[in-house]
Amino acid sequence: MTNNTYDDFSQDYDRFVNWDSRLQAEIPFVEARLGELDMPIDQRAGVLDAACGTGMHAIELARRGYRLAGADLSPQMVEKAQANADLAGVEAIFKPVGFTQLTDAFSGETSFPFDALICLGNSLPHLTSEGEIHRALTDFNACLRPGGLLILQNRNFDAVMAKKERWIGPQSRRDGDKEWLFLRFYDFDADGLITFNIVRLNREGDSPWNQNISTVRLFPLLQTQLTVLLKESGFSDLHFYGIMNDTAFDPASSENLVAVARKI
Repeated sequence: MTNNTYDDFSQDYDRFVNWDSRLQAEIPFVEARLGELDMPIDQRAGVLDAACGTGMHAIELARRGYRLAGADLSPQMVEKAQANADLAGVEAIFKPVGFTQLTDAFSGETSFPFDALICLGNSLPHLTSEGEIHRALTDFNACLRPGGLLILQNRNFDAVMAKKERWIGPQSRRDGDKEWLFLRFYDFDADGLITFNIVRLNREGDSPWNQNISTVRLFPLLQTQLTVLLKESGFSDLHFYGIMNDTAFDPASSENLVAVARKI
C-alpha cells in the first residue's frame, strides 16, 4: 500500500462522500459503543481514528466532547483533516503515519493508551496479506488500554467474492456550474487480491470532461479470516454487524462487515 493514490484523491474526497448523511447514520453507533466503556463519570473517552482520511469522524466525535487523535498514511489527507478541524473549531491531533506505526507515533500523547480505536471506510483491507493485517491489529491492540474498544468497518467481501460484484454505485456532486462524477469498480486478480479502481470525472459548465483514474490493491478480508486475526492479535468479545447499527452481519447480503471487539 502506498500513499500516492490518496494524496492525489485528498482534494476530491470530501466531494465523494455525503458526510452529513454518513455521520448522521454512523456516529450514533460509535457513541453507543463508547457508552459501554468503563469510564469515570466525568471523563470522556480518548479515541484514535486510524486511517482517518480527511478527519470527519474524528471531528464529529471531538465536537461531542471526546478526546481525539487521527492518523493516515497520506500526508495530504492529514493536511486536509487538520484544515477541516480548524474550520470546525475543534481540537484533534493528526499525524501522517500508517498501520503498524501507531504505537510509536502516539505513545507520548496524553490520551495514550486510548480507550477506543476506530478504523473505518474499508481501510484495513488496503493491507495486502494476512500477515500485514495481523501486524496492524497487533499495533491497534498496543494502542489500547486493557478493555479498550476496537471498531472496524470493512466492505462485506464475503458477498463481493461470492457474487464477483464488480461495480459500486456511482456518485455525483454539483457545486454551481461545476460537476463531479465518481465511478468505482473492482478487478478480481489472479493472485486472489482485488484492484479497486476509482474514476473521477469533472467539468465546469459545458466544457469537456476531465478524467482521472486511481487504483489501489485490496485484500478481500472475509469474516472467518478477520475473526481468527482479531483473536490472534489479543482481542475478545467479538461482535459483527452488517452496517453501523445493530443489524446482525449476513455474509450473503450485508453491505459492510462491522466488527466490534475488546482488548483482552
